[in-house]
Amino acid sequence: MGRRSVEVAVKTAAVFPGQGSQTLGMGVDVAARSSEARDLFERANKILGYDLLALQKVGPEEKLRETQYSQPAIFVTNLALFTAVREDFSPIVTAGHSFGEFCSLYIAGSLSFEDALRIVDERGRAMQYAAELAPGGMSAVLGLGADVIRRVVDETRAATGKRVQLANFNSPTQIVISGDLSGVQAAGDAMLAAGAKRVVPLNVSGAWHSALMDPAIERFAAAVNAANFSMPRFDVISNVDAKPYRDIETIKKNLVLSISNEVRWHDTATAIVGYGVDLVVEFGASGVLAPLMRRMENAPKASIVSDYAGVEKLRATLAGVTA
Repeated sequence: MGRRSVEVAVKTAAVFPGQGSQTLGMGVDVAARSSEARDLFERANKILGYDLLALQKVGPEEKLRETQYSQPAIFVTNLALFTAVREDFSPIVTAGHSFGEFCSLYIAGSLSFEDALRIVDERGRAMQYAAELAPGGMSAVLGLGADVIRRVVDETRAATGKRVQLANFNSPTQIVISGDLSGVQAAGDAMLAAGAKRVVPLNVSGAWHSALMDPAIERFAAAVNAANFSMPRFDVISNVDAKPYRDIETIKKNLVLSISNEVRWHDTATAIVGYGVDLVVEFGASGVLAPLMRRMENAPKASIVSDYAGVEKLRATLAGVTA
């Protein structure tokens, strides 16, 4: 049965991970087996001026971890995975974690691939510049509520004089802190003493979503304002306020704010659940967002498409729904 039957049978949402979801080898098999995915990488190479897929295939991994390379790599890989199945998959709502939101804006028709990638590339370069000015880090705190984490962060700032703050609200019991590396480490130790189950340093090269990114804002804002935006064809939920976009100026404003603001992912995911979707699909090299969705109250089914096997599995799932 055709695409219209799939749309009637199951209401779906697409979500896209952001920084830290990169892995060496990501995107390689889907580019080899999907001409549409391969075309995205070829178009990306012309914009970026280097062979993105070769970097993802052979590394070095440390280079792929640098934000000026990881952001374009994650962006294109996310979209390559989505593109490989898009003829069979029509979401009614979408969201991306942090800069993963650019994937959402592209699939909803708000930005062209070229404009979105140019902004992502400039975002990565601007943030790399800010990270080199002030080395920082991020850690996920597991098992403590926001109120306790905020109190510990405030106490750490007062005791050390270091910049550290809450960055990502991934779930009620998984919150990320960000800031000066020594401040994040000191706050992490204090979180454990306060009863955190674990504190996990993240695979990033800077203090994203913190005041340390302020030097990147002007450069990034110029790239956002130079792009051509349209209103999304279906709802894109913003990380900044967990609301769907209703005008282009808010899209631009929130994208700029997001570089140093907290990521309200749990509120964003709650908004997606409110659409009554039957299936949420995460398109990305690492299963980051789908596991968080599964732990939510009244959560829909959540699956991960991280390689071509995931593409085939999703197609089979959708075909089974309409059989």
